[in-house]
Amino acid sequence: MNTLLVQDNSLKAIARVVAGPLLAAGLLSACSTIAPPAEENSDWARQRDQLQNLDSWELRGRVNVRYDNESHTPRINWLQQNVEYHISLWGTFNAGNTQIVGRPGYVTLENDGETLTANSPEELILQQLGYELPISQLNYWIKGLPSPDSEPQLRFNELNQLTTIEQADWTINLSDMRQYGPISLPRRVELTRPRNDIRLRFIGLNWTADELAEE
Repeated sequence: MNTLLVQDNSLKAIARVVAGPLLAAGLLSACSTIAPPAEENSDWARQRDQLQNLDSWELRGRVNVRYDNESHTPRINWLQQNVEYHISLWGTFNAGNTQIVGRPGYVTLENDGETLTANSPEELILQQLGYELPISQLNYWIKGLPSPDSEPQLRFNELNQLTTIEQADWTINLSDMRQYGPISLPRRVELTRPRNDIRLRFIGLNWTADELAEE
């Protein structure tokens, strides 16, 4: 019985010696097959750099605004020239034409023949138009780029394309991507925020810029 017990213990020891390296090798193999976080993939890094360099552009489309149990769908024309922006919002037959012109620290809003000024556009737009339009960050979001103001949460699809940005209590969903030369830009952008149950849907966006010329 003692001899059998010694043999059994010896076999168990050998099994542990053999299994240890095999287990370690398996763990290393598993680790080597785990993809890096999506934020670190080269496709996103390249796209991010291209979007950061795209600081002058123009877009046209429509924006459906649902806010405080009301809904509006004005047309929008947004001209961005570095840090300066010129945004036009108007309804059918140019009804309710609103012009928003600004840069960081200063903005003017012209509506119904009245011109107002403020330090930031958000409060001014809410006061005059009755809904929120986060222009200071939307300049980045609408291109499919996180704002540098705060830490974002990003989600990607299987092609390493950015599809969702969660930042500053807003969720931004990007879809219907279109290739403009070397840069991919969304034709549809939806912003939602649980607080105040607000939703902004930018649809049918068409982009123009010198950097977007077809190669």
